Amino acid sequence: MITGIGIQNFKRFRDITVPLRALTVLTGLNGTGKSTLIQAILLARQAAEASDSKIVALNGVYGLALGESEDILHPDAEEQIINIRLEQQSQILDFKFRAPEGRSLNLGVEERPDVLPDMLTASGEQFCYLNAERLGPRDQLGVTAEDIDRLGVGEQGQYTAQVLAAHESKAIDPRMIHPSTEAHGVKLLRTQVEMWASDIIRPIEIVATWLPGVSASTIRFREPGLSGAEIRPGNTGFGFSYALPIIVAGLRMKSGGLFLVENPEAHLHPAGQSKIGGFLARLAANNVQVVIETHSDHILNGIRLAVANGNTIQSDEVVVHFFGTTAAEEPTRIDLRPRGSLSSWPLGFFDQIEQDLGRLARAR
Repeated sequence: MITGIGIQNFKRFRDITVPLRALTVLTGLNGTGKSTLIQAILLARQAAEASDSKIVALNGVYGLALGESEDILHPDAEEQIINIRLEQQSQILDFKFRAPEGRSLNLGVEERPDVLPDMLTASGEQFCYLNAERLGPRDQLGVTAEDIDRLGVGEQGQYTAQVLAAHESKAIDPRMIHPSTEAHGVKLLRTQVEMWASDIIRPIEIVATWLPGVSASTIRFREPGLSGAEIRPGNTGFGFSYALPIIVAGLRMKSGGLFLVENPEAHLHPAGQSKIGGFLARLAANNVQVVIETHSDHILNGIRLAVANGNTIQSDEVVVHFFGTTAAEEPTRIDLRPRGSLSSWPLGFFDQIEQDLGRLARAR
């Protein structure tokens, strides 16, 4: 597990160290560094994956769109070096990148660790990154030539149908089985995806097909208990298309993996947001490190409930970082207590409803 990340000279961060836990929640104002922290991990991941490459790309890989090297080097940097340090219990992983002077669409790799953990080199079942721009409803989804056992859903969820079709009959980790089926339910991937999706979004049956002879895959839906035509994604709404990759990838993750997801709440109703927060907490409790970027108090409350119920995840396995102002370098660290309460509640931290209700009361 990564216990901390240090960033020097990257975008808005001159020098910062942020502790991470099994479940780390990044939240706060727009443009204050939440995505930057995830992008730093992705640059380290890119350097680890291509261990013989002398560069990392700033655009395209993992959906990164960082522009040119001069765009991401901190304006007060004393040298052209960007340093990303990942801390683990027993080792420090230093990644140093040189930002070429002038215009460049990549960074030079100056230093990378000799020994790299699986979460930075493996894929499919040990690494997943889902960005905020996931694909909406599509009649057809893509396929990849990646080894079936290393198959991931893609940063936009573009391979979700292929993954589900290829692995639907495989058993998932017993600890991720939906609570309603723990005792006697079917433990195969497709059935469990349906159970979690029905709980988080609404009751649904799922048909995933990897089309033979065509470089495409499809997902279709059916209403439970009704014998009728399959429903196209465009007729089910965006919630399914945005949440399904999270559920499919989460149920396939193996112990020791790393799961990064931006805006898991996108297009979900409030109850669904709370439940997917609980799902991600359950995943983190299953020894998968989870990092979430979110603007949803419902996601946070779903995690708090998972802590409070006492049998999902422990409070000391969760940390929240609130990026409160554009000027401050360090985010505010907020810990959870055993009954789900928070160690502090800084100004601007999910307090808009109280402010609005107060104004409404005064207006009346």
